[in-house]
Amino acid sequence: MLTVLECMTESPYTLGPDNTLSDARNSMREHNIRHIPIVDDNAELVGIVSQRDVLAAGDSSLVNDEQNQGECDKRIALSAIMTTSIQTAEENADLRATAIRLQRNKLGCLPVVSNDKLVGIITDSDFVSIAINLMEQLEMVEPNEYEDDDLDRELDDAMGLDYDDL
Repeated sequence: MLTVLECMTESPYTLGPDNTLSDARNSMREHNIRHIPIVDDNAELVGIVSQRDVLAAGDSSLVNDEQNQGECDKRIALSAIMTTSIQTAEENADLRATAIRLQRNKLGCLPVVSNDKLVGIITDSDFVSIAINLMEQLEMVEPNEYEDDDLDRELDDAMGLDYDDL
């Protein structure tokens, strides 16, 4: 059985509740991430901020230009926009069950905790990577059903093309 520990991102980028919306935007852009766990001084998970939260917080303000938006973002603490009711996963959780949980609950990620401390994060992107890896392995094991030339001829026939006449 595969576990969350085997596929999660360990030691994810985090911010604190007193960091600002501007900090979250910058961190997401710099690290190319869509979720930021919010932790207290003891590394305990207290919230999560998603890219959607950041966008909604920016859209909700009555700021007309980018410069004023940047100034406004510096005054909004993440504690004001973070989600505090967080579903989490444990390191030893079954990977398949975790994937089903993400899908059923339409979650983009699950922070991974151990002894109330944040130890990782597993995201929907991690599961896409797993799926791609499994498909590549399957393609290596299964012989091609068609030779490339046969497949090309079938596609040409289906599209009504006859390259032999050229």
